Amino acid sequence: MNLRAGLHQRVASVLLLSMLAACASRQVGAPVVDRTMTPGTSVSGSVVGAAPVVDDTPVPPGFYRVKPGDRLYRIALENGQNYRDIARWNNIANPDQIEVGQVLRVKPPAGDTATPLPQAAPVAGAAASGANGATANNPAAAPAQANPAASAPAASGGALSLGWPARGSVVGTFNDSTNKGLNISGSAGDPVVAAGAGKVVYSGAGLRGYGNLVIIKHDGTFLTAYAHNRTLLVKEGDSVTRGQKIAEMGDSDASRVMLHFEVRRDGKPVDPMKYLPPQ
Repeated sequence: MNLRAGLHQRVASVLLLSMLAACASRQVGAPVVDRTMTPGTSVSGSVVGAAPVVDDTPVPPGFYRVKPGDRLYRIALENGQNYRDIARWNNIANPDQIEVGQVLRVKPPAGDTATPLPQAAPVAGAAASGANGATANNPAAAPAQANPAASAPAASGGALSLGWPARGSVVGTFNDSTNKGLNISGSAGDPVVAAGAGKVVYSGAGLRGYGNLVIIKHDGTFLTAYAHNRTLLVKEGDSVTRGQKIAEMGDSDASRVMLHFEVRRDGKPVDPMKYLPPQ
């Protein structure tokens, strides 16, 4: 009899402890709040475990909606702009602070000409080997000529004539899916030169996958990008001439020493071979 009473007492104790644990678990933990809602919207309750709402409403031409993982530097590159201009157009004080779902203006507003570019007389009948004196066998060795016409940017929207940005063999060619430019082999410290005249709109290591990167804006249409450098020799805002040394080749954020070279038209990658003379 005493054994049966003791067993009942133990079962009752276990049930009581289980009920207390269940009550405690219901009281712990903050509610999940959907932070992707339109600013100013209030929420009277919350749904635990609900997936965040992603706004995929189309944005007008000239605007871009920030996606997870985006950085302002990459948004600027992919829209053919200086990231400082995009920050200014959107009143962004810190380029490292943008929010998922935020809609950004990525084209100049009316009356804004974006970052001014160096002006020079147009090139008259530039040789196919390039205005910096580079030859088919030595595409990047010659320095920029003193003639100011050699550093003229192409007219906006027109044809772009570039010189080779480095010596070396092409070890990776352009394709739309896996390589947005050319990979040119070389040795650490080899010179990297500007393929054309323009203004440096980015110099740093803020774009994942590019390492130490220089971006040059040549006109309202074209950018060139020079990635994986060991050392950067120019800074944002510098005006450069065709053939000017801007970096030293390296392997930053890459598996081998090489220059990754991109040409972008209106922010979209295009085959650099269409703008380079034959080697």
